[in-house]
Formats: sequence, C-alpha cells, structure tokens
Amino acid sequence: MSTGGGREAQLKHTGLRPGWTTGACATAATTAAYTALLTGGFPDPVTITLPKGQTPSFALTAESLTPGAAMAAVTKDAGDDPDVTHGAVIRSTVRLLPPGSGVVFRAGEGVGTVTLPGLPLEVGEPAVNPVPRQLMREHVARVAAEHGAPGDVEITLSIDHGAEIARSTWNPRIGILGGLSVLGTTGIVVPYSCSAWIDSIRRGVDVARAGGLTHVAGCTGSTSERTVTGIYELPEIALLDMGDFAGAVLKYIRRHPVDRLTICGGFAKLSKLAAGHLDLHSARSQVDKPFLAALAREAGATASLAAEIETANTGLAALRLCEAASVPLGDAVATRARDEALTVLRGAPVTVDVIAIDRAGTVVGRSAPKGPGA
Repeated sequence: MSTGGGREAQLKHTGLRPGWTTGACATAATTAAYTALLTGGFPDPVTITLPKGQTPSFALTAESLTPGAAMAAVTKDAGDDPDVTHGAVIRSTVRLLPPGSGVVFRAGEGVGTVTLPGLPLEVGEPAVNPVPRQLMREHVARVAAEHGAPGDVEITLSIDHGAEIARSTWNPRIGILGGLSVLGTTGIVVPYSCSAWIDSIRRGVDVARAGGLTHVAGCTGSTSERTVTGIYELPEIALLDMGDFAGAVLKYIRRHPVDRLTICGGFAKLSKLAAGHLDLHSARSQVDKPFLAALAREAGATASLAAEIETANTGLAALRLCEAASVPLGDAVATRARDEALTVLRGAPVTVDVIAIDRAGTVVGRSAPKGPGA
C-alpha cells in the first residue's frame, strides 16, 4: 500500500491494521466458486487482484460443489476498523447461464435490495455496489479465459445474519431492505475516524434529493429524530443521522442543496455548533461555558447569573439556571447555531432552522428559519 497521503497516511501514523471490504470478500468467494464450478476444485487460499493492484489471498470458510452450482464463503476481516460487518461470512453461489447471458447478480439471504432512488443502483437491484460488481466481472472473465469458458454466470451473494446486522446500519433508512450492502471502492478497509458514518450522511442526502424532498433534518440521535418528526411530520428518508458530524452535513448540503435544513439535537451539542465547532463529539470539542455565559448576558442574564453559568457543571445545568431566571438561553444557542450553519453553507440556497432539546426530547430552544442573505 502507498502511504503518500490521505487515509493511507493516517493509517501509517496510527499503526492501525487495514482489512478487506465486503466487495473484496465477495470477489474472492466468487472467484473460488467459479473456479470450482469449471475445474471441480476450490483454490484455497484464493488470490484476487484489487483495483490498485494489490493481490491479497483469502482462506475459504466454507465450500460446496453440487451439479450446476458451486458455493464458496469468506469471513470478513475489517482490520482495526469499527465495522459492524467484521467477522461476517460472505457467501457466493455461482451457476452457469446460457452463452450470451453475461454476469447476473442476485441477492441471497442477508444481502439487501434497493427500494428507493438516489443510490448508484437501480430500484429492485441487489445492493451490490458498482465497483464490487466490476471487480467480480473481471475475475469471472479471467477465470473463464483460463479455462476456455464463456463466462456467463449467475452470482448469488449471501451474508450470514446480514438482515440482523443491517439493523445497525443506515440501510433501512435509505431504502436498502433485507440485509447488508456489498461495498468497497478499493477493496481495502483503511481505518479512518468515522468515515463510514460520514459517507452514510452523504448517501442519505442523495436519497432524499432523489426522492424529491425539499426539507431534511440533521439529527444528533434517536430522541432528536422523534422530536423533529413530531414537529414537521417528515418522512423517514428526510432524517439524516448526523450524530456528531454537523460539519459533514453542512458541507455536503452546501454542494448538494435542499430548500430547507432543520438541525435538531441536544442543547449541549448544539452549543458547540453555536461556538463554531463542526465536530460535536465530546472527545473533540467541549461545551464552552464562558461562551454560554456571554450568550446569556446578551439574552438578559445578570452578571451574577453569568458567573454561575461559567462555573456550572454541564451545559444542561447552565440551561436550567437560565430557565429558572426566565432567560432564553436555549433560543440564543439555537439562533447562534443556525447562524454558524449558514456561515458554513456559504450562501448556498438553503433555509436553516435549529431546534435544541433536552435528554427527554423536550424542546428547550428554537431559532427562526433563515436563509442566505436574510
């Protein structure tokens, strides 16, 4: 692997161990199964060539050869990436098709099916992304050429317990139903802070736009999702699981605008956005209580109340102090967070409003909607 920059440079500096994508594992399993179908023997380990030229070898977890079909399985090793599919068993069953049929992909048990537009696959297709499809086609063609076969096959991909694992992913939200996706552009999983989550945010925006939605909501968690749904009655595909990555939502929507963006989240997290932080994780940004005290002063707090806010234990404690004094700190935070969001959007044609909640989902602050130049 090159270590020149980007993810690979980060990998070198962190010492994290890379792994293999579901697409690479599926390609290895397909190569082994098709080889066995033509020769009667499974290569084990099976070696494949990835898009950047690497040639990893994969041990087979299971194999089966019956008249007209061969199945091979590979267990995914995601390296040190916190990937929910680490350890998943990816199976490929290959069957011969009549000459001229080409390579046909099917979703077996545990692999999802696309049901909504906005993804790089047509509705009704197995959730096997374009790069893994191409990689499998290339390996089928290579094996076919080696053994004088036409290379017309049906590939049915399955993932053990895939439907269950998929509940921990964005797949149900973006309309991939029945299981996991077969993914990967390089074949290599390079551990990178939250890259999969950020990518899922981008796909969520794509699906919402493709569905014709003009209003989406970036939410920090399930409680904020329930709150914003109750207020605006948005469909599920309008809800972006933003988590801590406010910047990822704003930067992607800046390039792919929607008419209206609502940001809804806990008061403490949104106070970080109000202070100019785009990553709201507690390990990477903290509630700035002097900043909250200054906002409270602007909202009418006395000097003594501002002093209490500066020494409050948590952001929520600061909010409660202001509520007791009828100082609208929640609204002030929401309004400042909205203005920070508009700054990041850099004039994109998006109207923004912000809703701050407490842990129970009660709204403790709201901004008015505001668009560029307003």
